[in-house]
Amino acid sequence: MKHDKKQMLTLGLRLLLGITFVIAAINKIGDPGRFATIIYGYYLFPGWIINLAAIVLPFVELFSGMALVVGVFPRSAVIIINTLLFVFILAIATNLLRGHQFDCGCFSLAETTSFSAASWLLVRDMGLFVCGIYLLLQLPLKKTGFAG
Repeated sequence: MKHDKKQMLTLGLRLLLGITFVIAAINKIGDPGRFATIIYGYYLFPGWIINLAAIVLPFVELFSGMALVVGVFPRSAVIIINTLLFVFILAIATNLLRGHQFDCGCFSLAETTSFSAASWLLVRDMGLFVCGIYLLLQLPLKKTGFAG
């Protein structure tokens, strides 16, 4: 019975993280120019990488989220998602420490983030990161290679 609860929790967290990242990717894919402006507004990244990130990042979010939902390479998907969350946490925390108001670009390309809302974003992303760590600990390692 305990094993079933653990499996249900793991599935629930996979769906939570996966669907969250799929939804977050959709608006960004539809308007990469606006997303590039939002990335620029963080004042953390060199100019030459902003347009590339605005095009590539949403697809990384989409495919890793979908992989987590369907269970295809779930460990790899969680590693990618947790890496993204770590970068998001650093970006949000840095701007909070600077006292800089910024657009999150998380789910809507039109939202403006106040200091209190940005604090909530930080807490939310940290919670999602903890969910990802739990998944990494629960998802089985699969052996690869040509063992006979």
